[in-house]
Amino acid sequence: MHKQEVTIYDVAREAKVSMATVSRVINGNSNVRKETRERVEAVINRLHYQPNAVAQGLASKKTTTVGLIVPELTNLYFAELSKGIDDIALLYKYNIIISSIENRLMKEDEVIQSLLNKQVDGVIYMSNRLPDKVANAFKQTNTPVVLAGTKDNRDEFASVTIDYQKADTEALNLMYNDGKKNLAIVVGDPDTVVNKDNRIPAYRKFLADHDIAEEHIYTKINNYSDGYNLYSQLEKDGVDGVIVTRDVTAVGILNSVMDAGKNIPKDLEIITASATQIASVVRPALTTIKQPLYDMGAVAMRMLTKLMNNEEVDGIHVQLPYELLKKQSTLNQ
Repeated sequence: MHKQEVTIYDVAREAKVSMATVSRVINGNSNVRKETRERVEAVINRLHYQPNAVAQGLASKKTTTVGLIVPELTNLYFAELSKGIDDIALLYKYNIIISSIENRLMKEDEVIQSLLNKQVDGVIYMSNRLPDKVANAFKQTNTPVVLAGTKDNRDEFASVTIDYQKADTEALNLMYNDGKKNLAIVVGDPDTVVNKDNRIPAYRKFLADHDIAEEHIYTKINNYSDGYNLYSQLEKDGVDGVIVTRDVTAVGILNSVMDAGKNIPKDLEIITASATQIASVVRPALTTIKQPLYDMGAVAMRMLTKLMNNEEVDGIHVQLPYELLKKQSTLNQ
């Protein structure tokens, strides 16, 4: 009998027991006689039977499966976060189902509901937005949720992040001390919690603390082309230092500066906030706010395992240390 053909029915028939008894043996139920358990286990080993996780879940109400929700599958930021998640999931024997929203905000609740319908035991959520429909779906099903690399202004879900305000302030100080006085910030969606409640307020506070009246906040700049096309506006506005939230956007700005015959970092300093591999392979290499992406993913997954098993956690909001990694796109290396 081929391995892929073996079912719980085959094990029950060979062991001369009911399928319910096989299920109890598989799930570690103590209400099975020793000799019966040994006979069933011997058949399982002989037939190389692999219990179906979904079928087990129907009986135990656990599927040993977690959902991973990402906005973009091709974004290296989320890919590096996911690596830490996957390694810890493997360690604790959880399977992962990945769902991508791909910026389909109007259908986001449908994507989440489809995932929840698969009876996942928990969810790691990496999207920059957490709409009310999605939050309510999680709460209604009592599904444990951990946010990785993002925050929730409701303060209802566990999260693993860095101190975005402190990191951006340190980056702004670096450029200011290099003599850059006309500083800017470039973000994608200005309404996410990280941008609206952390990065943009940190930028505005820095300007106020240094008596800088003119602010430059560029929003909805999401990809390489957006960054490349933005430089002409940066130059027109006299910007001489910029924090960019996405590495690929920062590379677009960098290449546009170089194509214009200008110098990085003399004419424009750039600090990017993601620190994916892109930031280190371009030339000049980009100074970055280095987020511990692998560790953020790993800690998020470990926290989720505790929440799913009703274990005690030290705190549901974890901030990991970051590093301002100085490279060639700033004068102070």
